[in-house]
Amino acid sequence: MFPEVEVYRYVTEQTFDAYLYQLVESKQKFISQIMTSKSPVRSAEDVDEVALSFAEVKMLATGDERFKEKMDLDIQVSKLRVLKQSYLSEYYDLEDRILQKFPKLIKEYEERIIGYETDTALAEQHKPQGDDKFCPMTLRGVTYTEKADAGQMLLAVCKDYPLSQPSEIGSYRGFKLEVYYDTVNSAYCLNLCGKAKHKVELGSDALGNLTRIENELAKLPARLEAAKTKKAETISQLENAKVEVEKPFAFEEELKEKTDRLNALNIELNLDEKDPSAIDTEPEQGDGLPERKSRDMER
Repeated sequence: MFPEVEVYRYVTEQTFDAYLYQLVESKQKFISQIMTSKSPVRSAEDVDEVALSFAEVKMLATGDERFKEKMDLDIQVSKLRVLKQSYLSEYYDLEDRILQKFPKLIKEYEERIIGYETDTALAEQHKPQGDDKFCPMTLRGVTYTEKADAGQMLLAVCKDYPLSQPSEIGSYRGFKLEVYYDTVNSAYCLNLCGKAKHKVELGSDALGNLTRIENELAKLPARLEAAKTKKAETISQLENAKVEVEKPFAFEEELKEKTDRLNALNIELNLDEKDPSAIDTEPEQGDGLPERKSRDMER
């Protein structure tokens, strides 16, 4: 209706206006942290419901500067306690990793390294020979020197073991062979058993299965190096965790000072005492229920 409108905001001293504007400011800060054109923040200060006691209302009405200091300290101490809780959570997590997780992983990698080293050496001792790069395969006590015959017999043997429990059927290149049926993937699988077990999923192609076995054995050196790398990385993480767990909470002194000052203010302002008028009290033993004025009220 009008081209220009003026808006006036009146703020009265020593009233709730300052407190209310402080609440609006806190909400605006929270919104500004999220609704921004800059890179979004990963965390934002929470806006919690603020409940005032009768004593706090009294202090606000009187305009006591100590109460403003108390409100500021409440916010600061609350933030510092959240930071300390986060520090303690990370501290306990580091302790758990140092005492349990990292040692367990290192031991597992050491066992893998020993297994891969032993099995790599075993595979090197029994290299495929001839033009078809094939070693004799023993199945059910019979040794097959022809690649095609071994592949066909391997398929025939698998059909006789429809159970999921691994069963030994022979040997190849120094490794014992165990066959079982994988009910989850609906396929036959073969375990090459040396120091460790190496799984090979079998297909319907006889020669293709032998190629899969050779490919699995060819991966042993690479897996050995990978296990050594993982072990070294885990040891490094363990050492870093030992350094981090020794670091104290960076704001411990500040938290103590502000907590002590907040407690002192609560005592000065009598905010550490409960309002007796707000507490429900039961009647004393000498006090009885009020007598009826008239017996005609009875039903």
